[in-house]
Amino acid sequence: MTSKHSSVHAGHGVSSGRSLRLDGQEGTRNVHVAEAAGKVEVQRMRCPVDGMKSGCTSAGAGSEKHTSAWKWSIRNRVWDLMERENIAAFPRPVHHRIPNFIGAGAAATKLASLSVFQAAKCVKVDPDAPQKQVRYLALQGNKKLLVPQPRLRTGFLLELETSRFPHNVIPEACTAAVMAKYGKPLGIDAKLEVDLIVSGSVAVNPKTGARLGKGEGFADLEYAMLRHIGAIDDSTLVITTVHDTQLIDDIPTEKLKVHDVPVDVICTPTRIIHTNTNIPKPKGIYWELLPPEKLEQILVLQQLRKKIEVESSTKLPTGISEKLLP
Repeated sequence: MTSKHSSVHAGHGVSSGRSLRLDGQEGTRNVHVAEAAGKVEVQRMRCPVDGMKSGCTSAGAGSEKHTSAWKWSIRNRVWDLMERENIAAFPRPVHHRIPNFIGAGAAATKLASLSVFQAAKCVKVDPDAPQKQVRYLALQGNKKLLVPQPRLRTGFLLELETSRFPHNVIPEACTAAVMAKYGKPLGIDAKLEVDLIVSGSVAVNPKTGARLGKGEGFADLEYAMLRHIGAIDDSTLVITTVHDTQLIDDIPTEKLKVHDVPVDVICTPTRIIHTNTNIPKPKGIYWELLPPEKLEQILVLQQLRKKIEVESSTKLPTGISEKLLP
């Protein structure tokens, strides 16, 4: 795959297009996506603020409590600071979330000023609240927008293009419910070439590009799946938008795992930071690190695993068992 940084986007106008009718099988799938998004939020609200001291354990957190306690120490430090200083924005409290923050729109504007964003034709953006303006700017720029389906339970990605809905729907098309309504579900067999990845973060090291998410591992897993199908490569930039208080210098790179995805560029409300990271990006899916419980929750991974095993006549390894959210 050639570097995607040099791709040129032919125009930034927004087509009014036509309204997408949600008939038949695709409409049913999208209703399921919307329902899944609602269930995720209900579960998140049930999870206590001090979840690391309780039995409410997120996907990936079960083993991390023992092997990566340092990650949770940093996450809780950032979450506590953002709440204490009223940097946090709705939805609150921000604990156990990719935290929304005051100035998220300004950080998105910084990102949109980058030539790599302006040239991109296809952008994968996380579905979290602080990246809402990034999703809006991608659609406003007439780019193909990819967002992951909720917790990957109903599928892989949703593809949004402005030709599928009226121009005046674009501001709302950045929200979970409307993305589910207008997005086209894509499976793991989709033929894609993604020019840019935009992720949310809980904390990120501006010196090294080391990133911490909320501890569930979905952003890393989505990256691995995109890498597996050839939609991205090492040259595909990973950018995060965060508040300046989320810049943490003491994220130890030597403790990161092989599946942890670093970031190339950080956009805050006040600045753009090129990390020049030398942390290796994951090459694909590390089946030996994937807990069986998580595999059971993600249908597309089950299908991919079965396909690989059949084609290779080899049984793939699995990771250590851990407790996941229902």
